[in-house]
Amino acid sequence: MPQHVAVIMDGNGRWAKKKGAMRIFGHRNAVQAVRDVTEGCGELGIKYLTLYAFSTENWNRPKAEIDGLMELLVNTLKQEIKTLSENQVRLVTIGETSHLPGDCQANLQWAIDQTKNNSGLTLILALSYSGRWEIMKAVKALAKDVSEGKVAPDAINEAVFENYLQTSGIPDPELLIRTSGEMRVSNFLLWQIAYTELYITPTLWPDFRKEHLYEAIWAYQQRERRFGKTSEQLNPVS
Repeated sequence: MPQHVAVIMDGNGRWAKKKGAMRIFGHRNAVQAVRDVTEGCGELGIKYLTLYAFSTENWNRPKAEIDGLMELLVNTLKQEIKTLSENQVRLVTIGETSHLPGDCQANLQWAIDQTKNNSGLTLILALSYSGRWEIMKAVKALAKDVSEGKVAPDAINEAVFENYLQTSGIPDPELLIRTSGEMRVSNFLLWQIAYTELYITPTLWPDFRKEHLYEAIWAYQQRERRFGKTSEQLNPVS
């Protein structure tokens, strides 16, 4: 069973278009998919679930859609906080959340504070996030510490660099699920998914349910994770 599952939640707009509705209708109907996957991961004992909720590139979308998404985020947090707490889900965020509207920031912080002592699944919302932004931010912070003599250049390795990432202290995802059939990672967790298994499903995100999560995990369990080694090295013949 993977410790950490990441999801690129894609296809809300196409789902709405098929229904002859505005894109925000797809986002609203995607809330049930979030509920199902969060609940499913918790039931399976998965420790971390990262959902790509809003990328830095998404700020280029029409203002009406962005406003609707932000309103949806606030309302969903208010509605779901009781369920999150009852199921011991701890909420955290990664991304440039200072760019979110003030009411979103306040409600996010409220939800984080309400769930900070929960001991079950850690639900990580990637909001106003991109992998390149995260890496650049980490490089600048590390360069500052080097210039101030806090870190010796020769001491820099992967473990040191990871301390400057948004996901410091969180294991890399073993499984990345992308819905809607698109075959790209869309600037998501670029450092962290170096050896992550990818699972692409044509299912649009609003239709994604627990059974789809189980299918993805089953597919992951059939794979041999070699990390650059050969099968023979991993499974030596006695």
